[in-house]
Amino acid sequence: MTTTSLAIIEDNDKIRNYLFQLIGDAFPETEVTAYPDGEAAFEALKDEPVDMVLFDIELPGISGIECMYKLKAIHLQMQCMMLTVFDDVENIFKAIKAGATSYMLKNTPPLKIIEAITDLRNGGSPMSSQIARKVIEAFQQTGNSKNQSYHSLSRREQEIIRVLAKGFRYKEIADQLYLSQETIRTHIRNIYEKLQVNSRSEALKKAGLI
Repeated sequence: MTTTSLAIIEDNDKIRNYLFQLIGDAFPETEVTAYPDGEAAFEALKDEPVDMVLFDIELPGISGIECMYKLKAIHLQMQCMMLTVFDDVENIFKAIKAGATSYMLKNTPPLKIIEAITDLRNGGSPMSSQIARKVIEAFQQTGNSKNQSYHSLSRREQEIIRVLAKGFRYKEIADQLYLSQETIRTHIRNIYEKLQVNSRSEALKKAGLI
């Protein structure tokens, strides 16, 4: 894959300028642009997309994850890398669901960032090692492999009941999964019916999540 255009979305002026210089020097054939927030980036890129975008998560206005989700809905081929300080599982999976195929931490050495961009443009999915470890651990801890009730649920229902197990309200679940509250309510009703329970605690217990 040839990357001829790349955008950086970063609100910190120093980091944004540093990345602009670093990437421009490493890939002189690539047109690099930079934006201080998600709204400005979305307005510019929705009609004139680039091949690859590097997103920060915490931005003024819409988050980098929300901006990515909106751009990927329009430009499916756009390659997206999350470059952030956040290393928690919740943000990692929200970013992946929004369209990220790479997740790197800002404390990554410059050479490794360039290697990650090269890997991504060549079809890879580079991640900082500690991020990859958390992804693996999260999958290993997902559900109960011997719990038949849990595995009777659809993948979407399993996803929802795992978030439900964290104590989130319907609105928070809807926001995390980019679904409406009514859709979440419908899924949870279906979960209760499949598990033959009447409450959250009963559902989580039967699914082996508490």
